This record gives sequence, structure tokens and C-alpha cells, in this order.
Amino acid sequence: MNLDSWRLMHIGAQPVPPSLISRWRSYFPHHQYDTNYGLSESAGPGCVHLGMENIHKVGAIGIPGYRWECKIVGEGGEILPRGEVGELCVKGPGLMTCYYRNPEATREVLRDGWLYTGDMAVVDEDGFYFLVDRKKDVVISGGENIYPVQIEAFIRGHEKVKDVAVIGLPHKRLGEIAGAVVEVKEGAVCTEEEIRAFCLELPRYKRPVEIIFAEVPRNATGKIEKPLLRKRYGADQLVCQQNKG
Repeated sequence: MNLDSWRLMHIGAQPVPPSLISRWRSYFPHHQYDTNYGLSESAGPGCVHLGMENIHKVGAIGIPGYRWECKIVGEGGEILPRGEVGELCVKGPGLMTCYYRNPEATREVLRDGWLYTGDMAVVDEDGFYFLVDRKKDVVISGGENIYPVQIEAFIRGHEKVKDVAVIGLPHKRLGEIAGAVVEVKEGAVCTEEEIRAFCLELPRYKRPVEIIFAEVPRNATGKIEKPLLRKRYGADQLVCQQNKG
């Protein structure tokens, strides 16, 4: 295949692990990379933009776009300092007016002109925003918040792993534990012990307790279908009775 005309890879729709971009750049070192962040409620991508000149910030979704504002808030709506994880809120000219004939849903996400995105994020000392996870996907294990995207980004660095999805699995004592659904590359043989040994570099509370080898389902836009995985491996089919904390 002739790729001489290819100059730029633009990616989005889901948090992009730096390991993926590093692997891609090893094959295409002279290509440029960019990413945008946005929602349907914000007129699509563009309210946060990385910019090709900011490849040194790979992994970030970027900085607020033209005439857009962003903030990170806590559970009470208070603005959090840089470096703390909270919900990403955006404000700008492309915000929706409302959800059609659904004032209750509108009130949940539009507050004082700000759109509460449902995405957990953090802003660094240079003002660049990094997605951490979807708020509804956060695993709360024994009172500790675990952000699956961070674990997924790490495990994708394993040479035998094609894809991975981390979800919360029920646990009698801890409420939830992190379970990793690991899809292995075609032709590769990978064991649970290999994944556990690889994850020893993670903090103990971030290491997945359950390892499941299976295909990772993605929808037409490339997003992991986590509701499907939660249903497939949920309380009705997988009950973790042993204390593995």
C-alpha cells in the first residue's frame, strides 16, 4: 500500500494512550499527530484542541479552543486546583440550548452556562487537559477511586496485548474490584501470570484483580462497549467471593 500522501494522523473519540502514539510514531516518525475533544452537546470536536505543535504533550486532549473555557470541578461543583482529578466542564459558543423536550436531563448537564461533560480529567501546570475516564466508568474499590483508562493505557504497553478494557466487577467486601478484559494479538500466547507480572509496576491498588482473556468489543466509532462488558461479566454471571484485596 502506498502511503506517500499521508501526512497527519488525527485521533479522538476516546482517551488515547501515549503508548499507542509512541508505537505509531515508531512506524511513521515523520508524520504529524493531532487530537480534538468535543461532544454532541458542544457542537462536536473542537472545544479542546491539542495542536500539531504540541506533540510533546502526547496523551493530552489539549487546551481550550477559540472562545472556549474549561474547568475541573469536584462533587460539590467547586473548582479544583491543577493536578487534581475532577469532572471536566466546558463553556463556549457551541453549547446546545437543551435536550429536546427533556428539561430534567438538561438541568443535569447545563448549569450556569457550563456543560458538565461526565468526563473525569486533570489539568497540568501548563494548562493542558488530560482525560482520565468517564465518570460512570470509575471503579470504586474499598473507597479508592480507580480510573480504568490509566490501567488500560499501561497494559496496552505489553507486547502481546492487542486491546484491553478494565471494568468494575462486584466484590462482597470491597464493593468493586478492577477486572481487565485482555485481547491477545493474533498468534500470541499470553498467560494470566504474564499480565500480573507486567502489572507489578503499577501501584498495588491499580493492579487488576481479575484477568479475563476475551475479545474487547468496540462500536462503530471505535469506543469500547463497556456497558456490554459489564452486563457480560456482571453480578449475574461473575461474583467474586474470595477476598483478593
